[in-house]
Amino acid sequence: MEKATRAKLAQVAKEMAEIPFHGYVDGTASNLAPIVRLFPSWNLKEADGLWCAAFVYYCCTEAGFVIPYRPGECKTCHLAGCLGWEEFAVGDRQIEYHKGSEDFVPEAGDIVIYDRVFENKEHDHIGIVLEKRAHTLLASEGNVNNISKITERPLDEHIRAYLRIPDGYRYKAV
Repeated sequence: MEKATRAKLAQVAKEMAEIPFHGYVDGTASNLAPIVRLFPSWNLKEADGLWCAAFVYYCCTEAGFVIPYRPGECKTCHLAGCLGWEEFAVGDRQIEYHKGSEDFVPEAGDIVIYDRVFENKEHDHIGIVLEKRAHTLLASEGNVNNISKITERPLDEHIRAYLRIPDGYRYKAV
């Protein structure tokens, strides 16, 4: 089996965003089943409009990273929630966690957690970095108006944190 890498994650994330995945939009049926089925207690209706973190998890598994949908470090929710991703990264020493305010240069395949993008809440969105530009970030994101897209966002106070999963990562239970 080919080793999972951040470069592969960025490639997979770009391809998955371009499908695009979508919830129930403009009277069309949701095509989120491949993403939602990774979370046994979830269904398409519950996921509709709330699947950005699940999209990131799906891309990670498609890129070959071995991560359970609810690692032991997740105290609040599973990896279909942005807060779950933060808890996972903070609790697993193998994963680098960098606050958005740190002097950290994100690379393709890093995960970015946002605050206050769609709602005035912390942990309200997440994506996978495709490219860091001078003043913006190009990211693959699920659930942008209930559709997956490649989005350009400013490098500003909305970036809560970056997560860097090491190449070849395989989860080890705590």
